[in-house]
Amino acid sequence: MPRKVTFSSAGFSHRAANGRVPEPVAPPGPRLPPMVQTLLFARYRHLWFPRLRRIYGEVFSLDLVAPIRHRVVVLARPEDVDEVFGGSVDVLHAGAGNAVLRPVMGDRSVLLTDEDEHRRARRMLLPAFSGPALRTYEEVIRTVAVAEIEQWPVGEAFRAHHRMRELALEVVCRLVLGVTEQARLAELRPLVRQFTNIGQITLLGLSHPKLSRLRPWRHYISLRQKLDEWIDAQVANRRTAADHPTDVLSHLLRAAESAEGGGFNEVELRDQLVTLLLAGHETTATGLAWTLHELSRHPLHLRTAQRAADEGDDACLTAVVQETLRHKPVIYQVARCLTEPLTLAGYRIAAGTTVMPAIGLVHLDPTHHERPETFCPERFLDRRPPSPAWIPFGGGARRCPGAGFAVQEATIVLREVLARYDLRPDRARPETPRPRQVTQVPARGARIVVSRRENGGS
Repeated sequence: MPRKVTFSSAGFSHRAANGRVPEPVAPPGPRLPPMVQTLLFARYRHLWFPRLRRIYGEVFSLDLVAPIRHRVVVLARPEDVDEVFGGSVDVLHAGAGNAVLRPVMGDRSVLLTDEDEHRRARRMLLPAFSGPALRTYEEVIRTVAVAEIEQWPVGEAFRAHHRMRELALEVVCRLVLGVTEQARLAELRPLVRQFTNIGQITLLGLSHPKLSRLRPWRHYISLRQKLDEWIDAQVANRRTAADHPTDVLSHLLRAAESAEGGGFNEVELRDQLVTLLLAGHETTATGLAWTLHELSRHPLHLRTAQRAADEGDDACLTAVVQETLRHKPVIYQVARCLTEPLTLAGYRIAAGTTVMPAIGLVHLDPTHHERPETFCPERFLDRRPPSPAWIPFGGGARRCPGAGFAVQEATIVLREVLARYDLRPDRARPETPRPRQVTQVPARGARIVVSRRENGGS
């Protein structure tokens, strides 16, 4: 086991007691071949990480090979994760940590840029997700939700995750890209569905240029080109529109007109829209599917949430969403690549290392969440989720700019579902998480059965 180096309680001191800068020392970790570690990480991280935590403690190392071989240091203690989120964004590069997504999201995506470029992109995006902007989106979300939910088969088992993906896709098509014409929506929906149905191997292989000539990578690159062309045409149409819609694209175009030094160029704008389109509906749909999965298996919490839906108590419904995101995190971990050596969690970590705050482990920390394995929405009633122990959207300067939008959408959709239906699972045994790209989805699609409420609010 590697020797542990002790540093000051400040955590970020750069010198040992003798005044010398210490040599980098990796935390302990498994000695499995890197390819085996990579496969375990890709398929079973929600099971493997808790086991590694029991063996090695709150910080441990991995040796992964995707997209290239690199050392990863996993952090499980909220206080250490908070230091990463609050640390210098010039030292902790999230864009480099998300490099595997570059062929999907684009080079200029807010998820892939760092330092000044990221700060500028984030500043341009935030107004579209401000409180006043979010209020203008509420009615569209509700209308889309009702239209989808009313089509659900009563008395038959179905995959809630699939239905929520369709619902969330419709929301982002309308509210991110501002598409309302049925003909244009009919063009966009299948394109996005195909683009988001990317497997783990395809995703990892996109970073290797030699694979671009082979299927399925060649096909996926072609899909991205088609999506780019579609978005470029939508942007061009919106620039010449006489009306002033209240969708994200319109916010970004208006921000560009007033931005000092100009707004996003065509490539930047397209990459932001692709990012919002893909990340905005996959993560929200998965969170909602897990929410219905949990409520269908907890009748008392279901009844409480149904009363909240009937009475318009959105605070209670939001607490259900927040607890689901804690109990079943959609994103299990985030990554930061070090541009220089850094002292963290008692170790001097070398430049080039990927530091990985493990959201799934932080959310199971019993010092911050009583009975963390229990689904208990009441823990979030009448109080804000504890930071840094609740981090489904990351934290610090890289916290997801669409976090408020995601929680708002989930709360509205949940209200409409519970006002109409009772829920039950199709079988008693809970579903386990399964990796899907960067998310953790219900393995069987969150299969539920719904029935009409006799005394519902709708």
